Amino acid sequence: MRKSFIAFWRRNIAFCKLGIVTNLEYRFNFIVDAFVQPILTVGIEVLLWLAIFKTAESAQIGGFSRESYLAYAVWAPFLGRIAISWMYESMMVEEVGSGSINTVLTRPISFFEYYLSQMMGYKLITTIFSLLIPITASFYFDLPVQYLKIPLALSLVIFYLFLVHTMSFIISTLGFFLTRVRSFTLVKNLILWLLSGELVPIDLMPAVMKKFFLIMPFSSGVYIPLAYITGRADIELILIGFRNVSIGLVIAGTVSYFFWKRGLHEYTGTGA
Repeated sequence: MRKSFIAFWRRNIAFCKLGIVTNLEYRFNFIVDAFVQPILTVGIEVLLWLAIFKTAESAQIGGFSRESYLAYAVWAPFLGRIAISWMYESMMVEEVGSGSINTVLTRPISFFEYYLSQMMGYKLITTIFSLLIPITASFYFDLPVQYLKIPLALSLVIFYLFLVHTMSFIISTLGFFLTRVRSFTLVKNLILWLLSGELVPIDLMPAVMKKFFLIMPFSSGVYIPLAYITGRADIELILIGFRNVSIGLVIAGTVSYFFWKRGLHEYTGTGA
């Protein structure tokens, strides 16, 4: 049992390192991904909210001040970029669709963990560098950010990533049954963009919709951790977020297991 755990740990650490090395290999792409895109996104969001408050008749919108929304504009894109995995999802879809998944199936590793560990390595290295952007902007604008709460908030986002990856795994398994599944990736990302609270702060939504969004596990990707570090919510909401993601993982894990087993049966029955 102990040897199996050590082997599992070493294997996934190796995959994690592979994800880091692969992304650092192309330095220009890494700089664009870790710095340029986040800076541009934050700049656009900040200018948008500054313009909204400049034309607003009140000093508050939805009960929150300009600084609160600027904090949202600064941190939402950062958290949203962590809580998405379209790149590795595309790789998984391509593996299944092209038949190159054989190279993984013939090795003593699982398709799920192979890409999960690589994605975590990629997220680790980009998060470390990208974190400098929202922190710098928060200090510059003197935003209401409680920095001691950031580790717990990021822990929730990382936990949420397991759910996102499981959903990506489900979409990739559809390649066993359908010829074109890339459109599912686009639809999924757009839905998560809305449900996570990255597109529109959940505070601004009608009470019924806000309650629905907070019940769903997807608000744990952006809104809940952001609300926690900016003082909009207390630790109770963070705990609710962990609970909702856990429930989502059980459901998504069950669905993914069913599709994987059924897909492999179809795959081995018809050939690559």
